[in-house]
Amino acid sequence: MLEIFERREVGPLACNCYIVGDPTTRQAIVIDPGGDADVLAEAIATHQLTVTAIVATHAHFDHVIAAERLRELTGAPFYLHDSDRPVLDWMQESAQMFLGVDVGPPPEVDTSVSEGDVLSAGEMQLHVIHTPGHSPGSISLLGDGALFSGDTLFAGSIGRTDLPGGDSRALVDAVKGKLFTLDQSLPVHPGHGPSTTLERERLSNPFVGKRAGLWLPE
Repeated sequence: MLEIFERREVGPLACNCYIVGDPTTRQAIVIDPGGDADVLAEAIATHQLTVTAIVATHAHFDHVIAAERLRELTGAPFYLHDSDRPVLDWMQESAQMFLGVDVGPPPEVDTSVSEGDVLSAGEMQLHVIHTPGHSPGSISLLGDGALFSGDTLFAGSIGRTDLPGGDSRALVDAVKGKLFTLDQSLPVHPGHGPSTTLERERLSNPFVGKRAGLWLPE
């Protein structure tokens, strides 16, 4: 069973960080720690959780700023898709470019993730779906009754593709060929903004839904 213990908007660009896990064992996974490490650590302590993994859906700075600090505080390994390591190397430069601030060095990656991998916390599992386009190594995470889409799919929108490594065709293909083939009733919890459902986005998303006039899987 998957429980979302916390959903917090963190960091300078209001990234949605999710702390999810198994309510029985109190083991948990942190998704997209984009800032405010001490706030996230306090939430972990409040819920009496043991963190088994820290994972970024992609390596843009606003999703990983707190990863190294949480890695130190919890002892949990940090996971990232190998294709996003060049994006991670760009972290300090990109933060300086967009925010004019130094966010410190990038976190150390302990383990890579790829299509089909499974991250576990107690009995809860998150299945890795490679959804490139926003960045080369963007992933989505499918759990029991929930999809965490990072910056691939938003409520009424999709991720930008004009940053280094972005690919608009790959993003559209990932959404319609992978995400839209999943159970349409699944709630979608994106990297920014409100949650939605696959059904709603399939029908009304102006970029990848039926309103966009794109081919969709039956």
